[in-house]
Amino acid sequence: MGSLPHVVEDCHGIVQIFSDGTIHRHENIDFSAFKIHDDGSVAWKDYCYNKLHNLHLRIYKPKTTTTATTTTKLPVMYFFHGGGFCLGSFAWPNFHNCCLRLASALNTIVVAPDYRLAPEHRLPAALDDSLDALKWLQAMANNENPNGGDVVDGVDFDRVFITGDSSGGNIGHYLAVRLGPGSPELTPIKIRGYVLMAPFFGGMERTKSEADGLPEKMLTVDLLDTFWRMSLPIGTKADHPFANPLGRESPNLELVKLDPMLIIVGGNELMKDRVKLYANRLKELGKVARYVEFDGKQHGFFCNEPYSDVSDSVLSLIKDFMLEHSS
Repeated sequence: MGSLPHVVEDCHGIVQIFSDGTIHRHENIDFSAFKIHDDGSVAWKDYCYNKLHNLHLRIYKPKTTTTATTTTKLPVMYFFHGGGFCLGSFAWPNFHNCCLRLASALNTIVVAPDYRLAPEHRLPAALDDSLDALKWLQAMANNENPNGGDVVDGVDFDRVFITGDSSGGNIGHYLAVRLGPGSPELTPIKIRGYVLMAPFFGGMERTKSEADGLPEKMLTVDLLDTFWRMSLPIGTKADHPFANPLGRESPNLELVKLDPMLIIVGGNELMKDRVKLYANRLKELGKVARYVEFDGKQHGFFCNEPYSDVSDSVLSLIKDFMLEHSS
């Protein structure tokens, strides 16, 4: 008689891969540390953007855009959540709070898509879904969906920004390279810039901050490795183009034109040096890229505490970035 299946990969006990290849995902997660901060100033609603994979997104609109007397159109910010490509949803309270805060503080319409998660759906599933989520809005802008009236109300399709946290920041990089300046294939949608919050990148060679193992509440180097083993195509390693944007097999960024980028990271993050290396490389190549490091902060500091004083500073940076690149 063979031995019983045992756990070979474990992500926070939430997602586990067993020796026989089966996957178990626990749905009962303790979110008691995160209280919803909804002051009623933002209206939100969920929509299905991909029926085949049953994928939804949540749209957040400041209530000033929902009154009959206003004609002001607001910019759009897509927000792609983090979670190492294995965890997360716009419905998680920390990400929901984050989107409420972005919408109210920036007076912008926030679109927060879910995407297929690994290991059930390994990369490039999440990357493909992110593009589908943008094309869904494009279809709305082109009046291709007769039920899209409430979606397009108050939307300035000429001012769209992409924001991503962690793996969502990785998605932001993918979209920037894939779509190019101004995202012509998404017309009339025009992407103006990207905000990458501690984008989740990898590589076989450790950076100093990874090797030093900076102590973080949520992350360890072993967990980062687990995320990559769970999310990358089977048989590939962390220098794969999905993980390492500066790897030998990745697109040559010297030949790629990009929209402006704002890159934000915490000073106590394991991934700090890898993110800084990425930002410095973009600047060396003449790309419009600004790198901002917040001393003493760990991974997810904005998304997990969007109403903190330091998050006010992050929002100020994003607001200035959006104003600078809106015309």
